[in-house]
Amino acid sequence: MNISKIYIGGWFQRTTLQLSEIYDFVRDATSELNLDKKKLLKLHNELNMKEVEYGIDGLEYIMITTRDGIYIKIFEDGLIVLSNDDINEFSLFKDIDALAHYYEHSLSPAISYLFSLGAPVPKELANIETVYPYFIVLNRASKENIQALLSRTEKQKYFEFSNKDYDVVRGDKYYFINHKSSDLHQVERYIEEQIFIREFKAQLHRYLNLHRIIWEKIDEVKENVKIRGRDIVSFSSKIDGYKKTVNLIDSRINQMNTYIKTREKIAKSDSDLTDSLDLIGYRYETLVNTVSYMQHIWAMTKNYLNSAEALFHSLESQVTEKSVNSLTIVTSMGVGASLIDLFTESAPTFSRFGVYYFFILAFVGYGVNKLMKVISENRRYEISDIEYDKNIK
Repeated sequence: MNISKIYIGGWFQRTTLQLSEIYDFVRDATSELNLDKKKLLKLHNELNMKEVEYGIDGLEYIMITTRDGIYIKIFEDGLIVLSNDDINEFSLFKDIDALAHYYEHSLSPAISYLFSLGAPVPKELANIETVYPYFIVLNRASKENIQALLSRTEKQKYFEFSNKDYDVVRGDKYYFINHKSSDLHQVERYIEEQIFIREFKAQLHRYLNLHRIIWEKIDEVKENVKIRGRDIVSFSSKIDGYKKTVNLIDSRINQMNTYIKTREKIAKSDSDLTDSLDLIGYRYETLVNTVSYMQHIWAMTKNYLNSAEALFHSLESQVTEKSVNSLTIVTSMGVGASLIDLFTESAPTFSRFGVYYFFILAFVGYGVNKLMKVISENRRYEISDIEYDKNIK
């Protein structure tokens, strides 16, 4: 059985401006940004590059060839596809691991550092490294060969389809593509679109899960019917942190429609994808609808977060008002003591008793102030909010 090539890849939002920055870096280890030059050089050397080319294939891209025979294609919209054609059937999984290791430990750190300035990636999305699925391209393999590979990697197949140029058998983490013609470009275009679609969908799924997590965290804060005064500032800080994450993700989601529509337009005008569009074409429209759904979900999450923020600001105001009232009481006590001195003949003079009298008043004032502070901190403030039935979706 002849294994022609293996492919992996990933996607995150980029633009042609960032592609130019990547090109400057891979060409001569430079960046116009205020980045550590020594670290840039170190990361550049770890890429072990042999050749770098700039081209256009629907979208602008950079093609990198390493000294180890790894090919890297980086598109202007952020799609990255890595491949290797020096594959041995008996060391297939070792070869796959080597390609994934290069992606995770050489390429990803370099790209991450290059774009480490500016708006941050939400911490919930950072350090997520998924190089699935693996695409294994076979050259005129028999059905028995494909089935044997499938049994070594997957417990079941999800679907399969064929056209005049190639057959596809898909498992969970593996795609087996049996190449039947001499032109590999059609297979590569199919793989590029599959990686983009799967990564696009996976990113939306992460955002959906983050919506659930953040909503539940807000609920945990608001579910207390009464809350101690000393806990209000802590809960307000949590709400502020959630708000930062929500705003970052909301901006990312709003960018995604542009990417999917551009990819759809290019795919539908690409003759190399004509035979596979019946399979993947509908998914562009589905993903556009999913983006629209996520935009509404995050708008609702932002509104819920804003209501929580307003609620805790109101509680903070109540705490401040109670503190002012407590200080008023202490001040009134001091005024009362002064009035006693003014209107009684027995007001203490500068004597031992007068000194005792002064310290007694100071102690009483201090004690009352501390008592009022403890009462304020432990006073329970009512959280008034609308209850929703979560079983209704």
